[in-house]
Amino acid sequence: MRSFLVRWIVLTIAVGITTWLLPGIHIEGNFGLLVMISAVLGLLMTVLKPLLVLLTCPLVLLTLGLFGIVINTLLLYITAWVFSGSFQIDNFGWALLASVIISLISMGLNQILGEEE
Repeated sequence: MRSFLVRWIVLTIAVGITTWLLPGIHIEGNFGLLVMISAVLGLLMTVLKPLLVLLTCPLVLLTLGLFGIVINTLLLYITAWVFSGSFQIDNFGWALLASVIISLISMGLNQILGEEE
């Protein structure tokens, strides 16, 4: 349970920093909305990402795993669709950059906190 909460907090921090850094990602709300967005994104990454990786396995292997960034971008778009109006992404480029930044921040914070991916 502790690991789940730590990962959720880390993802919330990563999404918050990313929306602060990138002008193409907008959250129209407060901290509670940020927490809910990170919960939905984390749930999608837990449930849907393995299925998408399995379905796109040839592309993932062909690109040596870099297609995983595109999958993360798709999950970010799905999250924005769930929170349409409150969470907006201007275009694919911002979403791609946001997914890379969220992944890097999450990876760094998980390393600092000693959580394994």
